[in-house]
Amino acid sequence: MHPHITATASGNSWLAAPLRHARSWWHMLHVGSLVLVLGLSPSSYTKAFRQRTAQHVYTSTWQVMPWFTALSALLSLVLIRIVVVTALSYGLSQYALQMVVRVLVLELIPLAAALFVALRAGLAFNAGAVGLATQPTAAQKTLDLDHLRDHLAPRVLADAFAVLALATLSSVVILVLAYLTVYGLSPWGLPGFTRTVGQVFDLSVSMGFALKTLFFSLAVAVVPMAASLEATQQHATDTIQPGAVRLFLVLFLLEAASLVVKYV
Repeated sequence: MHPHITATASGNSWLAAPLRHARSWWHMLHVGSLVLVLGLSPSSYTKAFRQRTAQHVYTSTWQVMPWFTALSALLSLVLIRIVVVTALSYGLSQYALQMVVRVLVLELIPLAAALFVALRAGLAFNAGAVGLATQPTAAQKTLDLDHLRDHLAPRVLADAFAVLALATLSSVVILVLAYLTVYGLSPWGLPGFTRTVGQVFDLSVSMGFALKTLFFSLAVAVVPMAASLEATQQHATDTIQPGAVRLFLVLFLLEAASLVVKYV
């Protein structure tokens, strides 16, 4: 083979992978934005749309909320006890409650809720779930907006709601457990408890917590759906669940950005 032909082929192979990844990310943003617009459009809220959304909300949230809350409460209670006992042994009891709130409520609970919904619901998108989202014409490259609105948008909204609901409820339960662990059943600890929690949840931290949880919910709802839809259009046969690695990367970047903004 001629040397310049080999060099050209090698250069094209180096460019092919970045271009493919860029097109894949653009497809995710495009399809995700389209589904979110369709899901939030008032014209989409027909009786059938509301029924499908309610069914998905029940499946992804209400069915799992009791035992997810119980499991997170059990694990959090162990961590709270460890933090409190360790702080007392080092004479840092005044910082124990702040550490519990910052570590569990601000960081671990939203991430745990996002991963839970992703593993149970978000990554359940497969070729059977999204195969009808493309038209049979044009080599299945044309999106069927009616199917996106009627079948995928309700599931995206339900998965996003599941992350928000599970994270919110678990955060409230953990705050109650933290109070009971530190103060017991006495009501006299409420002024100090509310003052400490208020010092942690100032305006900037509260906004950051709300935005991070919202972005987590959107990532869990959109990324697997868009990746599975892309895999269906391209007739991919990979055994790895579409969007798994990409979703974990997005969650990691969101968590890292949140930590940088808060602590750097």
